[in-house]
Order: sequence, then C-alpha cells, then structure tokens
Amino acid sequence: MQLTDYFKKFFHSSQSSGVILIVCVVFSLLLANSSIGESFQNLLDTEIGTNLFHLKYPISIWINDGLMAIFFLLVGLEIKREIIEGELSSFKSASLPIFAAIGGMVVPALIYFLSNYGTEYEKGWGIPMATDIAFSLAIISMLGKKVPPAVKIFLAALAIVDDLGAIMVIAIFYTDQLHWLYLGLSGAIILLLIALNYFKVKKHIFYIIPGLFLWYFMHHSGIHATIAGVLLAFTIPTNESTTEISPLEKLEHQLHTPVNFLIMPIFALANTNIIFKTGMVDGLFTNFGFGIIFGLVAGKVIGIGLFSFIAIKSKLSSLPHQSTWLHMIGAGFLAGIGFTMSIFIALLSFKGQPEVQDEAKFAILIASVLAGVIGYTLLNLVSKKKKKIGK
Repeated sequence: MQLTDYFKKFFHSSQSSGVILIVCVVFSLLLANSSIGESFQNLLDTEIGTNLFHLKYPISIWINDGLMAIFFLLVGLEIKREIIEGELSSFKSASLPIFAAIGGMVVPALIYFLSNYGTEYEKGWGIPMATDIAFSLAIISMLGKKVPPAVKIFLAALAIVDDLGAIMVIAIFYTDQLHWLYLGLSGAIILLLIALNYFKVKKHIFYIIPGLFLWYFMHHSGIHATIAGVLLAFTIPTNESTTEISPLEKLEHQLHTPVNFLIMPIFALANTNIIFKTGMVDGLFTNFGFGIIFGLVAGKVIGIGLFSFIAIKSKLSSLPHQSTWLHMIGAGFLAGIGFTMSIFIALLSFKGQPEVQDEAKFAILIASVLAGVIGYTLLNLVSKKKKKIGK
C-alpha cells in the first residue's frame, strides 16, 4: 500500500476526526500551561478584520462564531436529511431527541440550582445545561460501526435541540441587550431562503450569499451566530430520491472533510487553553464544583434517560433503530460533555469574576472528560456484548 493510500484511508475513517480532535485538546492544554501560553492567548485575542460594518473581532471570536457556524451548517444538513428520508422521518423517532434534550436541560439545571441556592454562584444554573455538540459527536464517531447510525443521529439531533435551548437561555437570561432591528433583518433573510427553496432554486451560491448576511445579522442581534448555520441548512433543497443526488447531499459531502479535519481541530486548539492554577482541585469539592460536575455527568444522563423513558412508554416516541437502553444511557453520558458551550455560559454568568470563571472552567473540563470516558466505554462495552451474543 502506497503512502497516499494510507492518507486516503485515514481521512475516510470515521474515527480519524475524533483522534485528531483529542490530540488537539491535549496539545492546547499543554500549550496553555507552557512558557508560550501567554503568547498563544495573545494570538487568540488579536483582532482581525475591518471596522467597516463592525467586522473586526479577535481570532477566537472568528473561530467560535464564524467557523463554528459552518460546523452547525453541516450538522443541520445531516439532521434535515434524516428528517426527510432517514432515521427521523417519523414523528415517533423525531420527537425523541426533543423530549430527551428537554430532560437533559431541566435536570442538570435543577441539580446545580439546588446545590447553589442562596449563594453567589446561584446565577450559574445554565452552565450544566449545555452539550458541546462538536466534542460529543467526535467521541461517538471514534466508535465507528460499533454504534448504530440511528444512535449517532439521535445524539446529533439531541445536541442541536440542546444547543438551541442553551442559545435561548443565553438570549433571555444572559444577554445584556437584543437588537430587534437585526433580528428582524435575520427573519427577512430566512423568509428569502424559504422562498428560494419553495421555487426550487438549486444552486448553492443563491443560498450561501444570503446565508452570510444571515450570519452577520444574527451575530449583531445578540443571539449566538452559530444558529445561522442550522437555519441555513434547513432551507437547502433536498429530495427523497435514492438515485438523484440533491443539493443538500452535495453540500454535505463537500463540507465533511474541511469541517472534520480543519475547522474542528482549530476549534479545539482555541477553546481548550485552560490554565491550571493552585486551588482549582479544591474548588471541585465545593457546592459550586459539585453542581457543575454532578449536573453534567449525572444530571444529563438522568434527565435524558427519564424523559426518553416517559416519551417511549407513553407511545409518543420510539427507541432509535437497532438501539437498546444501554445505547441511550451511553449517548446520555456523551451529552454531558458540556465544554465550550458550558464555558461560554460560565463566562457570561460571572462577568468580572476571573477566579470564579477559572474554577468553573476547570470543573467543566473535569466533568466533560468524565462524561466522555464513561459514555465511550459504555458504548464500546455494549458493542462487544452484542458481538458475543451474535457468536
């Protein structure tokens, strides 16, 4: 086998993107705590762009609000395809991620709130609600064919709903001001995109250009700009045909490699640069640390499992195809990887309190690692158990 064949095999492997992401996480942590950590942070804080139209931002903002909108576009495309012709095409299967996401937001927030009620940390109740869609999907992708495709789709849909919920929480409880003019312009762009879809316009360029304006208006409205990627994805035309490739499927195919092997590694490098400080470990054993860790690690899986159980037993939903309750529990743990979205909410919750922010970051990191390891291990064990039964 030639070297080029090895590269092709690597880049077409579903596990490869997850491996690269984890390597970038470790490298970013080492970098942040090395002698060049400050220089690296200064690089991320460097503003680029133009003051014209207020488009000059730090590199970190361009990554988290700009590049990640492309990631959300890809995930939105995958969700829409599954709704039209795949695992989410029936109400019973499509409703389950919604019920699960609601449980995965309510229970962790409740655990945190009860742990910190009446303290200065009470306002951080939104921290354990979030799921880091990028990292949770990267971890489950590392399992490859060991996990039924329907479970991956379930986790992706759950994480999308979860992130939309987190964005709403940020908009209502953590945003200083909403700019209604920009929200109105965003709505007008969405109507234009829907009209293009209705009149069966198929060329990508006619969607991408309005999509850029949608991102711009959404970003200036006060709502997290990555939602623009999801909204754009749901207007891209598709079909139920298995013989004709739709514009949605073409764009999805084109985005996979740059998102998995460029955008996500850059995202990991920029967002994992947590500086370890004295006393951080002690903070894990306070009500504040407990609320975050127990909320993400246990609260997520309890909420997702409980609400899913109620939805399925009441006949409103059904388990994902070829999945078991152990798969659901494993996916529930992976949803406990709060990471960047949780850190984002922590920064908003405790503005002007850098020490509290650092404690929150460390607790989120520990909780996300625990949730990821437990979820991955459980799903891997379920796969091995099924293989033994098959034999």
